[in-house]
Amino acid sequence: MTSVAITGLGALTPLGPDVTALEEGLLSGRSGVRLLDEPEFADLPARLAATVDVEGRLERVEARTLDRVQQLALVAAREAWADAGSPTVDPERLAVVVGSGIGGALTILGQDRVLREKGPRRVSPHLIPMLMPNGPAATVGLEIGARAGVHCPVSACASGAEAIAVALELLRSGRADVVVAGGAEACVHPLPLAGFAQMRALSTRHDEPQAASRPYDKGRDGFVLGEGAGMLVLETEQHAAGRAAQVHAHLAGAGMASDAHHVTAPDPTGSGAARSITAALRDAGVGPQDVGHVNAHATSTPLGDLAEAKALNLALGRHRPPVTAPKSCTGHLLGAAGAVEAIAAVLALRSGLVPAIRNLDDLDDEADVDAVRTVTREHPHDVALSTSFGFGGHDVSLVLTR
Repeated sequence: MTSVAITGLGALTPLGPDVTALEEGLLSGRSGVRLLDEPEFADLPARLAATVDVEGRLERVEARTLDRVQQLALVAAREAWADAGSPTVDPERLAVVVGSGIGGALTILGQDRVLREKGPRRVSPHLIPMLMPNGPAATVGLEIGARAGVHCPVSACASGAEAIAVALELLRSGRADVVVAGGAEACVHPLPLAGFAQMRALSTRHDEPQAASRPYDKGRDGFVLGEGAGMLVLETEQHAAGRAAQVHAHLAGAGMASDAHHVTAPDPTGSGAARSITAALRDAGVGPQDVGHVNAHATSTPLGDLAEAKALNLALGRHRPPVTAPKSCTGHLLGAAGAVEAIAAVLALRSGLVPAIRNLDDLDDEADVDAVRTVTREHPHDVALSTSFGFGGHDVSLVLTR
């Protein structure tokens, strides 16, 4: 199948305000995790998060009329669009696909409090467009004037990766020449944190916040909730060549599957995830032995990391490429994770440097992967695999090439 060009990258993450900060943070092993010491979080059993700063990045009206998840999506999209050279494209050939696992959660929760405390006449007139799950996609579509379609996959923690997979199909099918695709999430609030904590999904390493997210480590005790956004500008090869665009990498293939096992727990055999990987490799026209590195979903949960390790072994056979796990630095960005990590995979392809997994002090004996530990590994290669898995059994894998 035809690959597509990646011509723009934009990221707003706990490691900093842009793609440069993301790359520097991953290569240096810097953590964006902090202890939530604000009063509203005081009674929570899990009080860790990886947050971002948007102060001064938006006009006053944007900050007032957009939910935080929409704000993050807009900031990242603007960076990606500028990085792509603000391409001139027929609006009817321009599409947007932005996923979010939860959408405008902060608006729903905040405005519910307004309703209860101050009455219905004090509820914001912007409430509905701010809470819509498709709000981030709509915000980006309005920003760039996209008229070939604005789409919003909602597939939990696989949303950002699925958005990129949908964009690939839009370009291959001829429905668009350029697509802005990615994911965004912003739900650092006591209620989601309490819910995840009740599931025993979150780390409670409060005495060492920056050591809390530790994929594949024997001492891992759950993930760290994060917020952020990642956006990519994708173009058909013909369109990118026609305007002599810089090309960071290529999106060569995507694969999607589902576990049909449990609404929150992964299939312990890894079979669904493995099928998504195999489908992505087949779609890209490459074999397991061609994969130069894996940007793993690896959330730092006891069950999830092992299921993914098994999936990699099922799909890649005896081949053991270097494996990295950005969530050790960024925390888990939920619906934004797959997009941000696709960008991280592009950066590793471009530089030939695979970041080490932070906090991986003692590799789990059951995690049979070549996890990059301690220091960044210099490893020039041509093919990267990025995996994303979400509650509900969503499995999405992307293949990117240099």
